[in-house]
Amino acid sequence: MSVGLSRRGRTLSPNRLLAYSAALLITVFMLFPLYLIAAAALSPRSAVFDYPRALAPAPASLDSISFFLSSHGILPALGRSLVVGLLTVALSLALGSPAGYAIARYKFAGQDLVQLLIVVVRAFPVVILAIPLAVTFINWNLYDTVVSVAIVHTAIALPFTVLLTASVFLRVPTELEEAAMSLGSGRLGAVWRIVIPLSRQGLGAAALFAFVLSWNEVFAAAVLTVRNPTLPAQVVTSLGQSPLPFRFAGGLALTIPAVVFIFFMRPYLFSAFAREGR
Repeated sequence: MSVGLSRRGRTLSPNRLLAYSAALLITVFMLFPLYLIAAAALSPRSAVFDYPRALAPAPASLDSISFFLSSHGILPALGRSLVVGLLTVALSLALGSPAGYAIARYKFAGQDLVQLLIVVVRAFPVVILAIPLAVTFINWNLYDTVVSVAIVHTAIALPFTVLLTASVFLRVPTELEEAAMSLGSGRLGAVWRIVIPLSRQGLGAAALFAFVLSWNEVFAAAVLTVRNPTLPAQVVTSLGQSPLPFRFAGGLALTIPAVVFIFFMRPYLFSAFAREGR
């Protein structure tokens, strides 16, 4: 079988085969540490200290996972992380989509500068803004709440959301909106009935990014919460005095919800990349 691998009747060229092989190697390279964490978390506690360590848990055990989930504050922190992630997704799309639509549809002086400034926002480290943000939320009576963390995560995710939705809306022909408006629909009605349905793949990709960013963010959550931390903040603050099996179980617990969310959002994500490649 020569390079005669076929896909839908087409042979794979050497360059394409090389690209697929490189993508496979990168995927394995990225997933292997996650597999090691999962294998350690699903092994008996005593097996964590074995050397050389087995690549597969034998026998498999849920002792570390049960110990982690039964630890004080873990399940409430998990619930808060899910709430913060969903709030971040909702706020990012609600604020970023109109801004992306404006950039895609309207021409104005300094448009390129505006897009550059949106990206520059991500250059400000959260550590510099931590104390002012904490003082601000204390004055607003929002300190140590999921709302304060969701607001900060939204601010972190917004630049990407704005630029991604702008690129998605650019690919929706303006003629479709004009046709809808010529039939009696207003601008908002045309956007809701035409643009949003045709852009759902890109919006799904933006939602995926916002959720994963919120789920993995630790510093802002640790600074803005004390008694009501998110799961990453709870795990990080507990690592110093925690046994090694707890750490592996915590790593697996931090990974699974994001993987589940990506699994359900994958049709939108893959469709968005497919449209980008055409």
